[in-house]
Amino acid sequence: MDTNGPLTEALFYILLTVRTPNHGYGIIQDVSEMTDGRVTLGPGTLYGAINSMLTKRWIRLYSEDKESRKKKEYLITDTGREIFQNEIKRLNELIKNAKKMDN
Repeated sequence: MDTNGPLTEALFYILLTVRTPNHGYGIIQDVSEMTDGRVTLGPGTLYGAINSMLTKRWIRLYSEDKESRKKKEYLITDTGREIFQNEIKRLNELIKNAKKMDN
């Protein structure tokens, strides 16, 4: 994915939920709660996105409980924050332009 391109909704919400350390199940719960159940991340989508963002260094492994594979926590990186802020600017521009047309 082009780092300047729009984020998918899944990537956007994952980045939003790892502004503080969070694990996979916590991310799934947080996204569902934030969107009133509209966005449901399945494990395949979640871990595919996490692996992609780890490779791009948008997030990093924060901590890992070696006793349980479920206890990996992830945290956004400076690069991830920059990508996220760029997406917020892009979305705000979309809203601003839509409001202009609504008048």
